[in-house]
Amino acid sequence: MFQILIVDDDPAVQLILTRLLKKQGYDVAVASDGESGLLQAKELHPALIICDWMMPRLDGIEVCRRVKADKELSTTFFILLTSLGSIEDRVRGLDAGADDFISKPIEVNELKARVRAGLRLHQLSHDLQTQKRILEAEWAEAAEYVRSLLPEPLTKPVNIQSCFIPSQRLGGDCFDYFWLDSDSLAIYLLDTAGHGLRATLPSISVLNILRSRTIPNLNYHRPSEVLSALNQTFQLAYQNDKYFTIWYGVYNKVTRQLIYASAGHPPAVLLSGNSPKNKQVQTLRTPGMPIGMFPDVMFTDKSCKIESPSTLYIFSDGIYEIHQADGNLWSLEEFINLLGNTKNSGQPNLELILQSVRSINPKPIFDDDLSMLEIHF
Repeated sequence: MFQILIVDDDPAVQLILTRLLKKQGYDVAVASDGESGLLQAKELHPALIICDWMMPRLDGIEVCRRVKADKELSTTFFILLTSLGSIEDRVRGLDAGADDFISKPIEVNELKARVRAGLRLHQLSHDLQTQKRILEAEWAEAAEYVRSLLPEPLTKPVNIQSCFIPSQRLGGDCFDYFWLDSDSLAIYLLDTAGHGLRATLPSISVLNILRSRTIPNLNYHRPSEVLSALNQTFQLAYQNDKYFTIWYGVYNKVTRQLIYASAGHPPAVLLSGNSPKNKQVQTLRTPGMPIGMFPDVMFTDKSCKIESPSTLYIFSDGIYEIHQADGNLWSLEEFINLLGNTKNSGQPNLELILQSVRSINPKPIFDDDLSMLEIHF
């Protein structure tokens, strides 16, 4: 049974509306002023409110505004009862959040029809909110599943810390690191285009393929060959039109050589030296289209010597493509400057970097997945 709340300071109107609505089978509650009406609304969570516009102290406009501002009452259908008929008054009511109007004197059949229509819309809104909560719960579960697949922090012989902050809708970020042999450490981070499970599932597939090394006759020590194999495996025509970017590198702890290749991914950032005078900031990237866009793409390897101490940062674009409070988009260059100003002491700086990034983002959550690896050599 739907519950309807009547808020009106006129006892005669209260009586007429109560009798009429109870005959229609509704559960009816009554409040004689705006303040008591708000209290009852918060307690009862009615499906529909019929509220008089003109009341002392707290008028119907203000009651409506406060009801619609309450998350628990946002789906309540709100009807303003008024003798005001000008366009300007209707606009004021709509701006306050009113869903419908009933003019005085009340016409019974019109009232019945508007109440029925309002309750239908309330039910639809309620169902949508329920489905939204279910989807958000499922996305949260999916994010936890992805997080469970990610590697644990590594401490020896290199120190690797990581972060994975999924967006509300969950995207396609994923990363991993593992030893190919006793000397060679493979490290990669990828980002599938789009959001939702259609973006997440290809990322999980890549993780499983690389972790289990199921592609036959592939030299996993050669990043360009790995990217070429992934590009042949994950073509758009067979992967629901999903492509992904990736940065893949192999570090040899004996020679201290890092071989890497990238496919449309943001550059990794290598910080070398431990003092302002000898600090170097290098961006590590190779040319190459994202995986899955075109079948015949050439990928190339580059290499660099890893000095001691050095710190390597690998990240997805969600960490810098942030719309700031002034509307401007934070840039990759600004993020690299932030990394360059961090102290390269061999100790984890990841949390401090994240705090700086969060201070730039004006929203409580990020629009895109945010992932980053911090590797101390």
